[in-house]
Amino acid sequence: QVQLGESGGGSVQSGGSLRLSCAASRDTYGAYCLGWFRQSAGKEREGVAFIDLDGVTKYADSVKGRFTISLDNAKNSVYLQMDSVKPEDTAMYYCAADYSGTAYYSGDGGGYGCTSPGGYKNWGQGTQVTVSS
Repeated sequence: QVQLGESGGGSVQSGGSLRLSCAASRDTYGAYCLGWFRQSAGKEREGVAFIDLDGVTKYADSVKGRFTISLDNAKNSVYLQMDSVKPEDTAMYYCAADYSGTAYYSGDGGGYGCTSPGGYKNWGQGTQVTVSS
């Protein structure tokens, strides 16, 4: 089982920035997909940002142009830079890793995978982000 540990959450005012980090206990170089998901009270977990083994990234429409996912294989870490945050970004943020290819190969018609939370077996405990207006 791969251990994932998130950090960097906290409280920030609307329009501000945060950088979330996720450290993995296994080489991130071997991951098919690395993703950030979030869940707020009363809502289902939703995908935020993803990066696959080819370095291709994908973002939810709600964060596109504001959030950036990046990977440092030397540190076995994946990051989420959150800029121009909004109150609706308030949620618990989780990182997830797919080392089996289940998420990677789940794309419809061979399209981009990585976005389905069901394809990930490895999850962190989460870090809370609260954005005040």
